[in-house]
Amino acid sequence: MATPPTVKFITGNANKLREVKAILEPAITIQGPVLVEDTCLCFKALGDLPGPYIKWFMESIGHQGLNNLLVAYEDKSADAVCTFAYSPGPGSEPLLFQGRTRGKIVPPRGPVDFGWDAIFEYNGQTYAEMDKAAKNKISHRGLALAKLQDWFAQQRAE
Repeated sequence: MATPPTVKFITGNANKLREVKAILEPAITIQGPVLVEDTCLCFKALGDLPGPYIKWFMESIGHQGLNNLLVAYEDKSADAVCTFAYSPGPGSEPLLFQGRTRGKIVPPRGPVDFGWDAIFEYNGQTYAEMDKAAKNKISHRGLALAKLQDWFAQQRAE
């Protein structure tokens, strides 16, 4: 495996430097394949906000607050987006695998124990109301994982 290039990170902010070192340390320590995932919930009426900040929006304003953000808008459409980034190891460019499900934001329905599932409706049901196996077939995460699995299968076949 090729040695990764040396990169100089320039900042006058000591806290930022500590933060960047802490973030990069696991990748250096692992010295092997890494898979990370991030999820976004993008409201079309709000120019795709909250997007990657959905976790913090949920923590601060909850399901009802997210609905309230859209009260003044007719467009309640939203995209649930999941991106997996895979790197075979140090010095390798990460590969991205993204899944996207178009739905709309509705008042909470179903169990409220898994993030924003209770307010994201796809084809008449919220994620929370769906059978888990059915949800996994159409969800943003399921679609992204299917792309990742296909890529791994293709790599094995080569």
